[in-house]
Amino acid sequence: MISFKKQTVDESAERPSGDAAGPVSAMPRIASLAQSGDLIRTLWSRLLSGSRASAHPAKRRRIMKLREVGSCVIVRTAVLATIAAKALAADLPPVQEGDWIVRDFPFHTGEVLPELKIHYTTIGDPKGEPVLILHGTAQSGAVMLAPQFAGELFGPGQPLDASRYYVILPDAIGHGKSSKPSDGLRTAFPKYDYDDLVDADHRLLTEHLGVKHLRLVLGNSMGGMETWIYATRQPGFMDIAVPMASLPSPMSGRNWMLRRLIVDSIRTDPDWMNGNYTKQPRSAQFASVFFAFATAGGNQALQRIAPTAEKADALVDQRLAAPFTADANDVLYQWASSHDYDPSAGLDLIQATLLSINSADDERNPPELGTLDREIKRVKNGRLLLIPASDQTAGHGTTFVARWWTKDLDALLNAAPRVAVPR
Repeated sequence: MISFKKQTVDESAERPSGDAAGPVSAMPRIASLAQSGDLIRTLWSRLLSGSRASAHPAKRRRIMKLREVGSCVIVRTAVLATIAAKALAADLPPVQEGDWIVRDFPFHTGEVLPELKIHYTTIGDPKGEPVLILHGTAQSGAVMLAPQFAGELFGPGQPLDASRYYVILPDAIGHGKSSKPSDGLRTAFPKYDYDDLVDADHRLLTEHLGVKHLRLVLGNSMGGMETWIYATRQPGFMDIAVPMASLPSPMSGRNWMLRRLIVDSIRTDPDWMNGNYTKQPRSAQFASVFFAFATAGGNQALQRIAPTAEKADALVDQRLAAPFTADANDVLYQWASSHDYDPSAGLDLIQATLLSINSADDERNPPELGTLDREIKRVKNGRLLLIPASDQTAGHGTTFVARWWTKDLDALLNAAPRVAVPR
């Protein structure tokens, strides 16, 4: 087991919702903002223009301050307008969005969807080494372009420099701009699970993007669980697997209990009407806010930002009053899809060099269970990086802040052998 030294950077600023929610998560607003291709390009261009900025100390300080204060995709409209104007001249690597339609996609239940749309974002030249990045529950690939993640990874000289790597960020089934219940089928949409998500991503890579082998698969939370599945089901397809904020064991315990309560809160809401509602059931927002406080944020960080009942009330009120743009059926499906997650049977099959990254204060994957310490021994080239808890970490949301683990990823990319690709 490897541990980081305690860092002093304050990462308690607003974070994306869902699986990367931190102590002051901007839960409802990130979902709608992440849908905007213009916003994606604006943020990415500002990110890259900052990394290529002049070495003038004052300018560098202004850029770093912007990154620190704006360490999420949520910023004020006036600031966005300013950023967009300055970003036009930025020298960007290719950033593209696309859709692929899969015909007659079969789900694990036996259901078949005549047309499944998979939306994806890519960064860099398709001739670069392919890298797959997988997002968390209730998010999209666009969320992974947030500065505290992408700003530490994809810039010049960074571990996944987009001038060298071809970075692929798909929207999982049921998320973002990919096919989901709210597109029209509502509860007639097939009941997907994480195996289906991995199958769809693999087909996107191999059948549409022409990827024959990945240098790296990296995922956070739900994306971390998908990474465990991917490494067991396609063991020769990647050189490196980095599952974060996840365990290679059956969905269980408090993690599933609280997910189940989100699902039941929606299903038992009279306004849900078996999924045929005419107005969004309020239960989806309340249950999502409850879940985020209960399973993310970190005990020490939450105590630091809400040391009194008054400040705690203000934080809860802020979350509940924020706009909530998610669809209740989408939310229900997203959390229910984790019910049968269990990659444990295939851990001995993993060929990739695997680095599991978790935080000591992860509320959903508590290290005191001993699960990772036990199961990582079954992965022949596997090891664990555990980030120590502090008032600067964010519980389950810690791993979304890439500065905690970029040095280890960089070393891994430089050292990990390449898995032989079958001809």
